[in-house]
Amino acid sequence: MNPLQSELRRLYLLPPASEGEGDAAPRDAHRCLVLELARAPGWGVLSRVWQGVQAELELPAPAIAVSGTDGLQLWFSLVQPVGMARGHAFLEGLAARFLADVDVRRLRMFPSARDGMAPPPVPALQGDSGNWSAFIAPDLAPVFEETPWLDIPPGNEGQAALLRTMRSISRSNFEDAMALLAPAASSALAVQPGPLVTTDVPLPANDPRRFLQKVMDDESVDLALRIEAAKALLQTAASR
Repeated sequence: MNPLQSELRRLYLLPPASEGEGDAAPRDAHRCLVLELARAPGWGVLSRVWQGVQAELELPAPAIAVSGTDGLQLWFSLVQPVGMARGHAFLEGLAARFLADVDVRRLRMFPSARDGMAPPPVPALQGDSGNWSAFIAPDLAPVFEETPWLDIPPGNEGQAALLRTMRSISRSNFEDAMALLAPAASSALAVQPGPLVTTDVPLPANDPRRFLQKVMDDESVDLALRIEAAKALLQTAASR
């Protein structure tokens, strides 16, 4: 195992089960939580999260990465794995607290709330583009604002050196952060008290408001999408 693999394992991979014991982490458990912001402006916006988690939530700085395609990423490491729903709630809380003014279509979160998909590996070559994803130093992040990729392979030693300074979030610090993030996520969803669709007759099955209401009320849907549905319903109500 080379130094880069060792650092990736230390920070982001689940611990292996002890031989002969059933103490493996649940299948939907994650130590790696990634928040990605696609398209420019990138670091000028995403840096609010990077700075905020340290200054306001008192968490270790997450690693910064370029996706190799169109986004900048923050990689959070946990000492103890959390379930998919809990991990996604953490990322949604960060978005609600620090990126409330950002178009949700620019945000990507891993693990995905829909299928638990893990983030694509970093560093890695991105198909036939010739571009690479890679971890980068904070002072270089603004350089990749418009072009979030490397056009040459990043060196394993350099990548390992960047990750060597990273620390994982302890369980107690994670829970403290979740307690602070919960109000932000709740207030973002609670755009208006009470039901947003008000009508004296049932809505037709093909009425867009019925669909939006279902999205907003469905707790299995990404919080960001539920917020957008609530905004759309408010706009619809205001125009009537």
